[in-house]
Amino acid sequence: QLVESGGGQVQSGGSLRLSCVASGFSSWDYYAIGWFRQAPGKEREGISWVSGSDDSTHYADSVKGRFTIRRGAAKNTAYLLMNSLKPEDTAVYFCAARRVIFKTTPDEYDYWGQGTQVTVSS
Repeated sequence: QLVESGGGQVQSGGSLRLSCVASGFSSWDYYAIGWFRQAPGKEREGISWVSGSDDSTHYADSVKGRFTIRRGAAKNTAYLLMNSLKPEDTAVYFCAARRVIFKTTPDEYDYWGQGTQVTVSS
């Protein structure tokens, strides 16, 4: 099970930290983690990933330089640090997990959280 938290409403230029807490996973460090988002009327898009093989991090162009993904120091956690937020970042944000190799598309992920709403006002 994955549970996201940390969403909310912020003004443009603000910051948020999203958390993803996993339960029921063994060897969490070997799971690839992806953060995805879905805006109303749009498809779910991948924005940030951390590999389960080497902990390398990867970002979509739309968030590169503004968002940071990391595994938490606490076991079975992951975070998405979001800075310089823009109104176009408004969406429901999901964390997802799959074994070892990260993939950028939602269909490749086996485990999903329920999502947390992020709203950025101008």
